[in-house]
Amino acid sequence: MSNPVKKGAIWFIWQADTWGTILASRLVKWTGKSAHAIHPKHFLQTAWQHWYLPYIARQATVLDIGCANGMHTLTCAAHCQTIYGFDYNPKQLAIARAKAAEAGLTNVQFAEGDVEARWEFADNSFDTVLFLDVLEHLYERDRVMQEVHRVLKEGGQLLLSIPQRDTRWKRVRASVSLPTYADPDHKFEYTRRDVEEMLAHNGFAAQEITPTVYDTPLAGWIDLLGGLSIGLYGRLAQWKRDAALRYPAEATGFRIVAQKV
Repeated sequence: MSNPVKKGAIWFIWQADTWGTILASRLVKWTGKSAHAIHPKHFLQTAWQHWYLPYIARQATVLDIGCANGMHTLTCAAHCQTIYGFDYNPKQLAIARAKAAEAGLTNVQFAEGDVEARWEFADNSFDTVLFLDVLEHLYERDRVMQEVHRVLKEGGQLLLSIPQRDTRWKRVRASVSLPTYADPDHKFEYTRRDVEEMLAHNGFAAQEITPTVYDTPLAGWIDLLGGLSIGLYGRLAQWKRDAALRYPAEATGFRIVAQKV
């Protein structure tokens, strides 16, 4: 196969993957599954989807950084004493507040602010910090991690999810000079060694580092099917999860439990 043909084939697969994910969120709205355009993954109610819940103590005060529409914030609310959602986007926060009010939740508060600036929260004020799929979008990653360290109580836990940089599918794209980051907005993606060094540099000790889901060029098609059938999407998502456990080097990212030290 000539190089231009190879590149064209990989480009087509990559574009189909990308557009499948974009259209899936719109299909969810168009088919009446949600009033808002959201990814089908938000409908899954599985233990691995809400992997952070076993680490949330009943009496804990929790901070959800980059909470957006409050999906994880509201999920945690039933499992902790108090939770704060923190995000820069007022439109997303308005959705989060409306959902909290609709659910009658009284232990949830939301704050608007710049994650990359100094936060208004006091030192040593949280038992647990949720930081899910946000760090990779930031420029000042070490500065933000130091803020996480500052607001956590001594011995407090950080529950972090971030993307993995080096998988087979990403290497295939790199071989024909196509973008490899999972999202065009990502500023950085990680190897396991990067994760361990980043945590140690900012005053954290990793307790667990586990894979997320399998990185496949079919992911966009799977997402697109999710816009039509949540049940089918759930079964395919479980397949991706099981494959990542078998082949962790091919996972899209890491789920990390770390302690402030």
